[in-house]
Amino acid sequence: MEKINKTGIQKLLHHRDPYLLIDEVLSVSEVEITTYKTLSLTNDYFFKGHFPNAPVVPGAMMQEMTTQSAGVLMTKFYSPVANYDSEKTKGHAIGVLSKVYSSKFLNFAKPDDSLEIKVKLLDRENNYFVFSGEIIKNNSMTIMKNKFALTIISDEHLY
Repeated sequence: MEKINKTGIQKLLHHRDPYLLIDEVLSVSEVEITTYKTLSLTNDYFFKGHFPNAPVVPGAMMQEMTTQSAGVLMTKFYSPVANYDSEKTKGHAIGVLSKVYSSKFLNFAKPDDSLEIKVKLLDRENNYFVFSGEIIKNNSMTIMKNKFALTIISDEHLY
């Protein structure tokens, strides 16, 4: 069970604040990852407009939390480059969202909630990876389930 702090996550992902949506990796293996996010009215920009008098996490942000978690797993275990470092490594974009098969939003996440994001690798064919995800609020309630695909592409498409 390897834990990774925010600095370590930033080495594996290109995302930065305010769009880096996971705070910590609680555990990661070649087929599973569990990450953590504490929601804050002050620090999470999307609460300001979604919705001002009843702030909830947008479904797209929950999708992104599972996607970023899967991206950490991919970079750690399936990177085409050894010792990948998002600041230095060029040539590859790892964890690009390719398809959302399904998403079910079962309840809301609000400021001060803690979220555990669990992602499992279901299938892999070359640089195409299929995952299932689940977000659990406050250690007790599943609020989102999804199935999605990420890929590894050349980063030349990004410039």
